[in-house]
Amino acid sequence: MGSERVEMRKRQMQVHQEAAASVLQARHSMGNTPTNASNACCFCWCCCCSCSCLTVRNEDETIQRTTIERRTEGTPNCEDSLKPTLEDARSWPMSFERVMKSAAGRSCFRQFLRTEFSEENMMFWLACEDLKKETNKTVVEEKVRQIYEDFISILSPKEVSLDSHVREVINRNMLEPTSHTFEEAQQQIYTLMQRDSYPRYMNSSAYTDLLKSLEDPPSEP
Repeated sequence: MGSERVEMRKRQMQVHQEAAASVLQARHSMGNTPTNASNACCFCWCCCCSCSCLTVRNEDETIQRTTIERRTEGTPNCEDSLKPTLEDARSWPMSFERVMKSAAGRSCFRQFLRTEFSEENMMFWLACEDLKKETNKTVVEEKVRQIYEDFISILSPKEVSLDSHVREVINRNMLEPTSHTFEEAQQQIYTLMQRDSYPRYMNSSAYTDLLKSLEDPPSEP
């Protein structure tokens, strides 16, 4: 099993190296080649090559990974942060859209996703929503880079599940980052949560227990 994982990782690395090479070639043709183009992984956000600067890159990623994990561990659940009203919570089975439009709904659903080890889907969706509100080009480029490293890179512990077509779209969009760079990816993750996790949440004890707590609030001493 261990050798199979190693071989799979090697194949993944090869795919990303080829993607990085295509980005470099596209930038050459567009006349947008960075000054350090001789070292692809130093400028290409989607490259996972193993050049001499990978040691520093890995150290940075370890720090980022630790930061993400600490931030996730500190995420409050819906019971001690945004608590919904009974009317709000009762409306969630009507549609996934009602859950996602409610701040309390997103909070409670995110807590459920954490129990299924898929909280990164909500984190990615929220990051994309935040990106779409940004208008400053420099900030947009930095947020795009951060989202890629946090949720798209195969080296990230929070990598979301995207098909090859969407990944190709992202790689093309990374040539000219905008606030809509991940729009197609965001929609795919939204659909994944809607079809997969949302029905389970509606049938879970987490949701029924929430309703009971709202219907019968604890009496004050």
